[in-house]
Amino acid sequence: MTHLVTLAKEVDEDKVTPGVLGFIVFAVMALAVWGLMKSMNRHMGRVDFDEAPDGAGEASGKGAAEQTSGKASPAKG
Repeated sequence: MTHLVTLAKEVDEDKVTPGVLGFIVFAVMALAVWGLMKSMNRHMGRVDFDEAPDGAGEASGKGAAEQTSGKASPAKG
C-alpha cells in the first residue's frame, strides 16, 4: 500500500486534473448523447415523406390556403 502512496506523490500538485468526478460527468453526457442519437434514428426511420413534384406543391399550397380561409369566415345565408 505504501508503494501506491509514493506513486501518487510523484504527480505535480500544481497541476489540475478532472479526476473521477470529471470522468463520471463525461461518461453520463456520452451516454445521454448516445441515447438521444438512438432515439432520433428510431423516429427518423418512422418518417414517411414523399416529395411532391415542383408544380403540384405550389398548387396544393394555394388550394389549402383557400380552404382554410373559407372555413374561418362565417357562413352567409
